[in-house]
Amino acid sequence: MVSAGDFRNGVTFEMDGNVLQIIEFQHVKPGKGAAFVRAKVKNVITGSVIERTFNPSEKFPTAFVERKDMEYSYSDGGLYYFMDPESYELVPINESELSDNFKFVKENMTCKVLSYKGNVFGVEPPNFVDLQVTKTDPGFAGNTATNTTKPATLETGAEVKVPLFIDEGEYIQIDTRTGEYLGRSKGE
Repeated sequence: MVSAGDFRNGVTFEMDGNVLQIIEFQHVKPGKGAAFVRAKVKNVITGSVIERTFNPSEKFPTAFVERKDMEYSYSDGGLYYFMDPESYELVPINESELSDNFKFVKENMTCKVLSYKGNVFGVEPPNFVDLQVTKTDPGFAGNTATNTTKPATLETGAEVKVPLFIDEGEYIQIDTRTGEYLGRSKGE
């Protein structure tokens, strides 16, 4: 059990049948009246974020979210298969459980599969990935304007903005949390 007075960023707990995670919290002691805890909480299964106030003495059962490294193997229709590196078992995950940033994941990449009581509710790709540019307009000599970008399609099919000097066939590093180009990379 975790009490509202012990809330910290990242703590997960169960409330009203939902699994919630603290994003921000603030202990408030007004001049008049009782103290309370104001918190911004995220429903880890649906992704919705709400602000709520709690009495510091309220207690909630702790929720243990399992984060397991699994290797993305392949997709078949609306199912994506991940391999458990310990048992070599393939786990099918529905396309609806994947986040938007999964578009940066290619086969054989290791991702974190998130589950609660055995039910998978999300997949976190690695924070940084090296991918090859498969399609982009050619860069021209003399194009040295700073902060000018052009669209580029990556080997996974995702589209990102890259500087003018990036050419087809080059490997670049992407931050999957923001979808931003970070720099050139050596590839595999």
